[in-house]
Amino acid sequence: MTTPAPALGQAPAEGTAAAAPVDSRAPIDVAVGVLRRTDGALLFAQRPEGKPYAGWWEFPGGKVEAGESVDEALSRELHEELGIVVEQSEPLEVVEFSYPHARVRLHFLAVSRWRGELSSREGQAFSWQQPAAVAVGPLLPASVPVIERLAAGTA
Repeated sequence: MTTPAPALGQAPAEGTAAAAPVDSRAPIDVAVGVLRRTDGALLFAQRPEGKPYAGWWEFPGGKVEAGESVDEALSRELHEELGIVVEQSEPLEVVEFSYPHARVRLHFLAVSRWRGELSSREGQAFSWQQPAAVAVGPLLPASVPVIERLAAGTA
């Protein structure tokens, strides 16, 4: 009898083998902003040329620098990328994911209030999308389970 693979974003059932080998690289902490408008739409940013996964879509954010908290990193990154000031955010979930170029620990924060008009300060494209009908792609794999939970109302 074959045990089915776990659903995207879920751990394998007890007693089953994980789909991928354990990644021994130290994770890089990343602050990820999930900006949601009052109509429920989420903000996605397209990764610029010169970065891994250029052209793929993700939630905006970036690496947590030494001595910085996740909240401080999120505020800095969203100001640098979007030109906004985060006024209110709260932890949503933390996801570890191994990409070929790095192992990351993604700290997703729901950003419910910000000040300023969004502007593309790093030349990337932006798009507001409803979580149940995301039409941009491809999406970074680590974000997909989070988007699915947001669409289902479980995140």
